[in-house]
Amino acid sequence: MDYAEQDTADGYAEGVPCWVDAMLPDVAGGKRFYGELFGWTFDEGAGPEYGHYAQAYADGNPVAALAPKADGRMPTVWTVYLATPDAAALGERIRAAGGSMIREALPVGPYGTMALAADPEGAVFGLWQAGTHPGFGRRQRPGSYCWTEVYSRDKQLVDPFYEGVLGYRGFDLDLDGEEFRAWSPAGTEPGPDTAVGGRALLTDTASEVRMPPHFLVYFAVTDTDAVAAAVPRLGGRIRRAPADTPYGRIAVLTDNQGATFAVLQD
Repeated sequence: MDYAEQDTADGYAEGVPCWVDAMLPDVAGGKRFYGELFGWTFDEGAGPEYGHYAQAYADGNPVAALAPKADGRMPTVWTVYLATPDAAALGERIRAAGGSMIREALPVGPYGTMALAADPEGAVFGLWQAGTHPGFGRRQRPGSYCWTEVYSRDKQLVDPFYEGVLGYRGFDLDLDGEEFRAWSPAGTEPGPDTAVGGRALLTDTASEVRMPPHFLVYFAVTDTDAVAAAVPRLGGRIRRAPADTPYGRIAVLTDNQGATFAVLQD
């Protein structure tokens, strides 16, 4: 699907994914893994007041960030951030709709305001109200973010939540027998050309029966098979082997510290 270009004064319409980061126990190890896998370069990282946040670049453009986990009990995960002009107000809507706020809106210097939320099933996502940092400097190109989807158990619960809170306009797809709902931002005509994310359903298979609801972040690549083959060599593992879909060849992978992500070759 094509990533919708829904610009606002802050660069993104509300609900459009605008940034991703990974919380890792070892940022230096993460830099080695993703630097070799995607060709990313990294800055020296921000100071302690910004959690030693290290930004990743592809051809000089900001594409993601890695940060050390402040607490070892925190999950090792990739988090997607959804744009909003008012993170505090969106947080109130999330609570009113049955979600919860894990971290209330917090100013991050001049860069913007962030928050962490969870949907009614517990899937975690971020909110980003842009300041001087609007979000991705590059997307939909190899080595950068291209898609996200939330894996849920109860579509009757989560679909009204996202569509009500964020104004998403949904449309249903049948992906090789798997039910999938895609979302376009408010004010757009729903369809593949405007979709910015979607909802998949967790199944009763052995690999998913104990898996909690969660978001999965995708990165664009030129060769899914080559990237998947490199992951075990770098200390990670293949969760879902490369496979063709109507929208490209995908694989689901886990890095050398346990953070899961997907790759997509158009």
